[in-house]
Amino acid sequence: MRRPFSLFFFTFFLLLSIFIYNINHHKSKMVKSAVLGYPRIGVGRATKKAIESYWAGNSTAEELESVAKAVRKERWESIKNAGVDFIPSGEFTLYDHLLDHSYNFGVIPQRYVEQKLSGLDTYFAMGRGKQDRAKGIDVVASEMGKFFDSNYHIVKVDHSPDTEFKLLNNQWLNEYKEAKALGIETRPVLFGPITYLSLVRKARDAPADFEPIQLLDKLIPVYKEVLASLKEAGAEYVQLDEPILSLDKAESFGAEFKKVYEALAPVAPKITITSAYGRVGKSIDYLKELPIHALHLDLDREPKQLDSVLEAIKDTKIDIELGLISGRNIWKNDLNASKALAQKAIDVLGADRVVVSTSSSLLHTPISIKVEKKLTEQQLSWLSFAEEKCEEVAALAHALNGQETALFEQNTKDIAARREFERTSDSAVRDRVAGITEEMLSRKAPFPERRAAQKKHLNLPKFPTTTIGSFPQTKEIRQARAKFGKGELTAEQYEKAMEAEIQHAVDFQEKTGLDLFVHGEPERNDMVQYFGEQLTGFIFTQLGWVQSYGSRYVRPPIVVSDVSRPAPMTVRWSAYAQSLTKKPMKGMLTGPVTILNWSFPRADVSKEVQSKQLALALRDEVVDLANAGIKAIQVDEPAIREGLPLRKSDWDSYLKWAVDSFRLSTSGVENDIQVHSHFCYSDFGDIFPSIQALDADVISIEASKADLKLLDVFKSYGYSNEIGPGVYDIHSPRVPSEQEIKDRIAAMAKVLPADLMVVNPDCGLKTRGWKETEESLTNLVAAARWAREQYA
Repeated sequence: MRRPFSLFFFTFFLLLSIFIYNINHHKSKMVKSAVLGYPRIGVGRATKKAIESYWAGNSTAEELESVAKAVRKERWESIKNAGVDFIPSGEFTLYDHLLDHSYNFGVIPQRYVEQKLSGLDTYFAMGRGKQDRAKGIDVVASEMGKFFDSNYHIVKVDHSPDTEFKLLNNQWLNEYKEAKALGIETRPVLFGPITYLSLVRKARDAPADFEPIQLLDKLIPVYKEVLASLKEAGAEYVQLDEPILSLDKAESFGAEFKKVYEALAPVAPKITITSAYGRVGKSIDYLKELPIHALHLDLDREPKQLDSVLEAIKDTKIDIELGLISGRNIWKNDLNASKALAQKAIDVLGADRVVVSTSSSLLHTPISIKVEKKLTEQQLSWLSFAEEKCEEVAALAHALNGQETALFEQNTKDIAARREFERTSDSAVRDRVAGITEEMLSRKAPFPERRAAQKKHLNLPKFPTTTIGSFPQTKEIRQARAKFGKGELTAEQYEKAMEAEIQHAVDFQEKTGLDLFVHGEPERNDMVQYFGEQLTGFIFTQLGWVQSYGSRYVRPPIVVSDVSRPAPMTVRWSAYAQSLTKKPMKGMLTGPVTILNWSFPRADVSKEVQSKQLALALRDEVVDLANAGIKAIQVDEPAIREGLPLRKSDWDSYLKWAVDSFRLSTSGVENDIQVHSHFCYSDFGDIFPSIQALDADVISIEASKADLKLLDVFKSYGYSNEIGPGVYDIHSPRVPSEQEIKDRIAAMAKVLPADLMVVNPDCGLKTRGWKETEESLTNLVAAARWAREQYA
């Protein structure tokens, strides 16, 4: 009697098992989704506010960590709620994630150890320096550099043959466990060992034949320890970022990659190597042989590499991760186009070997469009920030698995509408670009003739002193700007407030004894945004903040159409400042290449066209400044090196239009107008002939933060025009002594002709306070006066 009952249950459980198997088997055949990284700034810039509160002594380390923990939770939940399969952890940072690796690996130079600071304060001192005279603390910051071709800055800690590695802090395990306690499974993220050692700084006193990559054997055991701990904790996957693969030199690193990944694979979770920012090129020849789980490609920038990589890995066990959703721009992804590209990979490898993802970390994008209240509905329909990009990644994976969502359908409509808008253009702007001639790209006379005219015009002493442009942006300045934006101040009241700030800046320079003045830029919210707001063709976010370095965030403008200048942008302020003093005033502009690189550019028109449109607008401004009596004009191009393509085969065309854009901006004035340009955090040794080709009368460069290493470039190439290597680091709160600046001038004078040297800080003083600015510039002026006597 019990048999039918038993048979019923047997049949039921058999069918249930088959059903569950089919579900799991089907899942295993599905395309998955991933995000490589996410903004670390927090909603409402919570991270920035907490860090700066800690620096100011207004909160504790425990309170800072509490905010950081809340931001990490918020990030993970946002990605999970979007439906993404692989959620990153371990890439959150309080300052910089390359700095995190050095600190976590115990690479702490002796000058920081000697300060006997807490662990957190040591970490921050490595990033920004620290000075507390009462406690006898005085230590300079580590070198800063640009992260590939982005405006994100990395902190490059010194490494030498004596460098040893030990796991001081297992951030990756800690964050993995933190997320898991919230019910969120993550894929921990580390820099790959090859990229880490390629980005850090070679100590200046290291032997000439030493390179940090030679430390690989010392570093591998620490990576093994981290990865083994993650595997033991339950992590199934790990992401090792190797963006060095986007550079030519990676093609010679086959032996190093083989050594590293054969050592790591046996103890690690399943490894995905990412190659964001460019194409892997010939490196695929050794990558396909590595014992890794998956290889990520940046197909946003380099879609043409897909075919050759698929051919290389189709007969291997390596899965492919397709970086189809851009981590570098803010335009809505064309999901239909991405779906077609992904389908090619599925056709070759099968769905179970394909992951769709962002092309890079989303740290380069704002958090969400949902907080933007002033953009039009049409403008919002064009855009996708980090939160929306996560939704795009998930929607793309669903569509490839035969489950198109409403988001996918709406995306098709939005892309079509954007394409229709892109067809509109300003014929006057296009015609003007088409009419650019070679004569418009050159000054009227060579530098020696110009210099003679400028000496009479400016009457500056030997070793003339100046600043890079901005003075401290005080709370009062920011409040006045905010009130004006809210309509609480009239235009006349706001202008009076800015005039008072300019008067203060001029009086300060008179008192300090500087030679070539600036108006201080109190009216400028940002060196790019300010200009974009006065040009046609840009739109702006309210809360579209992106991290530049540490707690420094920017709101990049967005180029949506042709660019032109309806009216003068800076003349009113520079002319007013000049009216307050008999000293020469330097007009301050941001150059066309930098405005473009520090904005989100259009995707439908080449960067060359956009840059030349900007150059023509700035050309008009330069001429107007000169006509208003401004005798020196600085057109800053700190991003000209940053925008250099990562592969050398792509350099020539970029450098041609970048140099032409600068010259187009600056060549419309007479010989007696002194044209300056400024470069910071740009390792421009490789492109120095192009820097020379700019033909600026004076260039100023960041030199002190890089420990004067850029002077080596001048030893190699020479430089015939005037130059101002920065004599102190302005990104640190410490005040340099007069003797320190004298020593820097003396070191510079060994390389540069004394009669061509200008004395200035590394960069603008916007982020500094007035007290430290006064102390620093007082020491700078005293050191310059000493130099005039010393090198008379």
